[in-house]
Amino acid sequence: MKFLGSKTIETDRLILKAQTMNEQKRLWEILMIPDVNKYFLTVSPKFREKLKDWSKQKAFYEEDIKYANDNNVFKWSVFLKDTGECIGRLSCHEGHDEDENINDSSIRGVGWIIDPKYQGNGYGTEAAKAMIDFMFLECEI
Repeated sequence: MKFLGSKTIETDRLILKAQTMNEQKRLWEILMIPDVNKYFLTVSPKFREKLKDWSKQKAFYEEDIKYANDNNVFKWSVFLKDTGECIGRLSCHEGHDEDENINDSSIRGVGWIIDPKYQGNGYGTEAAKAMIDFMFLECEI
């Protein structure tokens, strides 16, 4: 596998870029929408409550962003080409077992969130296909 990191990817309607702190609050707001996080957040309801406070979560995002441009990180923010609005994020990450151990770094999981007001337009499919093509064709997973 080639570790190329979160290179910018353009599709017909979207731009996928390595995450920056600029859009993290917007992404957190999307993640806090119940119809989004019921599928994406795989944490206990007790911990989920702690996530609802941006002032506490901001430090987590600031730490995560320090690694956004590393070659072994594959996380993108999803922007509409025509308006520049951030509508979601997606990632291709190491697969973990039940104990959070990485057994084989070539086995990957994927995930994405799209703001519900933009769902039903094919943006998630378009972004996911672009990411998967990049991972297989350029990174050679």
